[in-house]
Amino acid sequence: MHKITHPSGLEKKINDSHARCIEMKIDKKMVSPATIVSGGKLQSILEKNSLLVSVALPYMRLIHEFLKDTGFIVDLTDANGYIISILGDGDILDRAENMGMHLGTDMSEKSCGTNSIGTALHEKCPIQMAGTQHFIEIYHIWTCSCAPIFNTAGSVIGCINVTGIYNSVHPHTLGFISTVAELIEHELRSIESKEKLWHIGQLNETITNSVDFGLVSISRSGALNSANKKACEIFSCDKDRLMKKKGKDLFENWNEIVSTLEKDDVYSDEELIKSEHDRRKKFNMNAYPIRDIHNQLTAVVVTLKDMKNIYKLINRYSGKNTFYYFNNIIGKSAQIKEIVEYARSVANTPSTVIIQGESGTGKEIFAQAIHNESSRSSEPFIAINCGAIPRNLIESELFGYESGAFTNARAGGMPGKFELAHKGTIFLDEIAEMPMDMQVNLLRVLQEKNITRIGGTKSIPVDVRVIVASNKNVLEEVKKGNFREDLYYRLSVIPIYIPPLRERKDDILPLTGYFLERKAEKLGKEIPRLSSRDFEVLYGYDWPGNVRELENIIENYVINERLPMHLINETRGFSKQAKNDEPQMITYQMQSLPEWEKIAISECLARCSGNISKTASILNIDRSTLYKKMKQHRIYVS
Repeated sequence: MHKITHPSGLEKKINDSHARCIEMKIDKKMVSPATIVSGGKLQSILEKNSLLVSVALPYMRLIHEFLKDTGFIVDLTDANGYIISILGDGDILDRAENMGMHLGTDMSEKSCGTNSIGTALHEKCPIQMAGTQHFIEIYHIWTCSCAPIFNTAGSVIGCINVTGIYNSVHPHTLGFISTVAELIEHELRSIESKEKLWHIGQLNETITNSVDFGLVSISRSGALNSANKKACEIFSCDKDRLMKKKGKDLFENWNEIVSTLEKDDVYSDEELIKSEHDRRKKFNMNAYPIRDIHNQLTAVVVTLKDMKNIYKLINRYSGKNTFYYFNNIIGKSAQIKEIVEYARSVANTPSTVIIQGESGTGKEIFAQAIHNESSRSSEPFIAINCGAIPRNLIESELFGYESGAFTNARAGGMPGKFELAHKGTIFLDEIAEMPMDMQVNLLRVLQEKNITRIGGTKSIPVDVRVIVASNKNVLEEVKKGNFREDLYYRLSVIPIYIPPLRERKDDILPLTGYFLERKAEKLGKEIPRLSSRDFEVLYGYDWPGNVRELENIIENYVINERLPMHLINETRGFSKQAKNDEPQMITYQMQSLPEWEKIAISECLARCSGNISKTASILNIDRSTLYKKMKQHRIYVS
């Protein structure tokens, strides 16, 4: 309820207003308000206050009808005092307009002196005044009752005012107009609330339709309250049809969901399988309760996430992204070039691949490159080390398990690596370490192309390209009785052997250059200079740890700018020809890879006093290859 100014308080407010008018030098004899707007400015004011006018106008019409033929007009102003709507009997309206009181008139104190509108706006409370209480003399004929209109923030947004001839003054008029102001405020609040609810509804609909999973709200009785676009896609029907369905129509276990949520707060990680056009799609289903103030279940919100998307997400954050392509494989030896060409030619076949080679030769790099060259490149690549998983866990890792399959089994079960790799590639490293009983299961999966989770009965089809690797000779393991012969031949459809680094020393130079640049960038250092003596050591070393060991040695070199002593000690015989403890320094940044090769051959020939056989032996190439490279680089021995 608006606080109405009573006569005792009114006198002071009017006196204060008169004092302000004198200070503003308002002319008591003025015949019309000082400010009246029209045209574009008036139009702008009307547009800005269009909602206020539309809400207040029906009330103004009721007041006008109620006061008809009594000599009153009713007007509405904005927060600054400009009249934005006015109604009244013809003769009294004409009389007011002749005094300048019409649409666009500024009724604030600075324009019209003390008057009910201007003073109510200043004091922010309802005010009634009559006769000489007005500051300007021409307004002494009026009696006015005005009440400000407030918004929800408590700011004045306008006034509603009733004006009549002085002798028509009535004390109840102010209470009446104050009530009308409150009714206008209430309707404005209602409109604002409806708009907020509408915006909230729009926001809610936009959010629910933007998520990439199905979202359905269902009442306790089973009637659908809402569903987003993704849910309509999942259930293969438009929203109107979907909303006519019941919870039990969508979920066979609806009663179980409701029963669980009546006692618990979540029904989580269940599997929903939808069959469509001979295709089975799996969804991860979670259900959440909506309760009333008495904690009684009133509705259920169900989320449905496509398991394929979940698997992709798991793959993305499980560190198993594929980074390597055939173009990333560093090497210039004839052996490595031949292997890359062969692997590239078989990459896009569905056949199983077995990659053998010593530890550190780059077997997983080849596996990733084969995957990335295939038509499965956009699908998951799942790598698992068979030798690093405890014997009792490897089956659940590969094939997954159902809820309750064993003690501490995760609620809702867990997909295995074969399910996660569906449509993609699974890489089984250290395959020779797989237990015999698991070899039987793997053979069955390769033959039947489906798996069954531990504790489950459903056969789950899997479309997976299998690549395996081993640092052991798997055929030798077959002969020893450690590996099944039938599985070996099932796996070795496409065999690939990666030779150790000591058998392809032509790759040391390009690999060294690559690792120097990469490690320097990683450590934020300048690319260090490598001496000819250092190269002698690298070429003379046997590299039991292969490319991985070379990478680690180069990282150490970037940090310390010298090779580890164990390399120098093991290759000391190789360096006997060195005659200078201060060898010539080779600046890596200034040389291309062919120039490196030329430098290495030239340096070795010099240290071997031009002995071709010894130089070829040290560089681990035959004499004909050495002569060919000497001719290529125009190296001559005097």
